[in-house]
Amino acid sequence: MDAIRRIADAVLYEGYILWPYRKSAMKNRQRWTFGGVYPEAYSAQRGGDDPSTMRAECLLEAGDDTTLEVSVRFLQVVERQVERLGPDGLEPVEELEVDGRRHISWEEATERELSVRGPLSVVGDQVIEIDIPAGSRREDLGRVGAIVRSWKDLAGALDVQATQLAPRLFRVRVQVRNQTPWDGAGREETLAQTFCSAHVVMRVSDGGFVSLTDPPDRLREAAEACENAGVWPVLVGDEGDRSTVLCSPIILPDYPQVAPESPGDLFDSAEIDQMLVLNILALTDEEKEEMRDSDPRAREILERTEALTADERMRLHGTIRDFGPAR
Repeated sequence: MDAIRRIADAVLYEGYILWPYRKSAMKNRQRWTFGGVYPEAYSAQRGGDDPSTMRAECLLEAGDDTTLEVSVRFLQVVERQVERLGPDGLEPVEELEVDGRRHISWEEATERELSVRGPLSVVGDQVIEIDIPAGSRREDLGRVGAIVRSWKDLAGALDVQATQLAPRLFRVRVQVRNQTPWDGAGREETLAQTFCSAHVVMRVSDGGFVSLTDPPDRLREAAEACENAGVWPVLVGDEGDRSTVLCSPIILPDYPQVAPESPGDLFDSAEIDQMLVLNILALTDEEKEEMRDSDPRAREILERTEALTADERMRLHGTIRDFGPAR
């Protein structure tokens, strides 16, 4: 499961923060752009451009004792507010330096996951409530201030249906709906009520999913009839394994892989790791300092990149996996 989890996590954090990994960078002014499932009322006002529903359909060849597990995963936006202790108590500020380290008010995210598992006949007729209450937690910064992380409530549903198309052949439909009451705010504020980077992972035992990218001829018509909105199901795991499907908001091939040379997630699969690493190393000291202070995950990227050895950097410079005839 480690390899599958790495792929799913790469999808979950795609676009979380982009190079140059600083709050002040123009490309980080608008975040959470992939796989958003928005509140129904907001989506209706937008004419459906920002959808409130994500739907995944795929084919499953089932056995007599098929067990199905369906998981929806997404990020929830968390507001990180820095507060300074003043004469009248704590007051919100944009930044605060404590013991030589700067703390900046911005946004973070926390992972959410909801799963249902059981016999196909049971799971294939389920509606699971999504209910995340609003909350906050406080991190004291010595005697001078604090960081308050807060999040809004989220509500919705995970709807799973399995329809038999032929003996031992089923179409599995998964719908994720965002039913969070919307307060009429603009897009940036609405993201706090959105299922960000939403995707679905389906696992099966005593059965196998059918590739929608390259289905067998006998199932091609049924595969083409599957309707997906906002995601595309691909097989994940070892080549030939049909036990797991990732319904991704990013277009992927069957059996995607994270390159073994990659030093870690850089949140931007459209870029080449080597170029991002070299760009990070080329930042000025002031730019690195802002990167370090903007976000804990940006800090981890910087520290990991600066710790790479010359040999590790060279391994990023082009790799041939195998040779074969050109088509």
